[in-house]
Amino acid sequence: MTPSAAPDAQRGFWAALGAYAWWGSLPLYFRSLHGVPSMEVVAHRVVWSLLLVMGILLIRRSLSELITVFRSRTLLLPLVASALLIAGNWLIYVWAVNAGHVVAASLGYYLIPMLNVLMGYALLGERLSRVQWLAVAFAGAGVAVLAAGALTSLWIGVSLALTFGIYGLIRKLIPTGPLVGLAAETVLLAPVALAALLWWQWQGNLAFGQAGPATNWLLVASGIITTVPLLMFAYGAQRLTLVTLGLLQYVGPTIQLAIGLFLFNEPLTLAHTIAFPLIWCGLALYSWASLRQRRPAQPA
Repeated sequence: MTPSAAPDAQRGFWAALGAYAWWGSLPLYFRSLHGVPSMEVVAHRVVWSLLLVMGILLIRRSLSELITVFRSRTLLLPLVASALLIAGNWLIYVWAVNAGHVVAASLGYYLIPMLNVLMGYALLGERLSRVQWLAVAFAGAGVAVLAAGALTSLWIGVSLALTFGIYGLIRKLIPTGPLVGLAAETVLLAPVALAALLWWQWQGNLAFGQAGPATNWLLVASGIITTVPLLMFAYGAQRLTLVTLGLLQYVGPTIQLAIGLFLFNEPLTLAHTIAFPLIWCGLALYSWASLRQRRPAQPA
């Protein structure tokens, strides 16, 4: 690494770390909106994110990239699928936080790296080493323990992992940047979100405008909550290796787990105490195998 590249990589590291810490702290934000129905929170998240992202695209004069996406069926159809997946992921996550299942939700984000490994093997033809297969086995054993002892909340982590994992796979295969992709997804979801908000307003069930100024501002801030960490992550991803990003991604669910246990006083069952160490062992093995594969060859 050249001397000029070192500060750039350092800034990228702090940006990515900040993004993952931001995502990990989201239970604090959503718990403050516990009086607002989960579907309304997601609808506000779509609408206010759209306004913010469109403003950024206008400032960057990148609106033509978004128009190109909507003119291409090969780009638009996969984005329709990714929009539905991310909306489902948001809805499950917000509901889980406000229903007292932050620990179960953190499990889903611990499982995503292992799910990515399996999807890469099954769908993209990527090969796995013996250590990586062992890592998958540890994670699978952890899920099996949860299925046996915490079946009622297992669906939360599994559904979060599946929706976000498949979402990430689709976005990986679509040649669009993160900001343009998010803009396209929110444009696709905005008509449904706006229609739902207007319907709830007409029915007199809309929390926005009736729950007090603090709640109103928190709902408006959902655009910032959604967009800013994505931009931070995109900045860091351009300047860091995939291995570094892979290791940093465990920061988010670890913060979520700590919040659920120590701030929200959620119970840690026997199944959790057995399953989480198994999954962590799998993640440690996977990370070690990735580091070993990407270590540059030493000169003779």
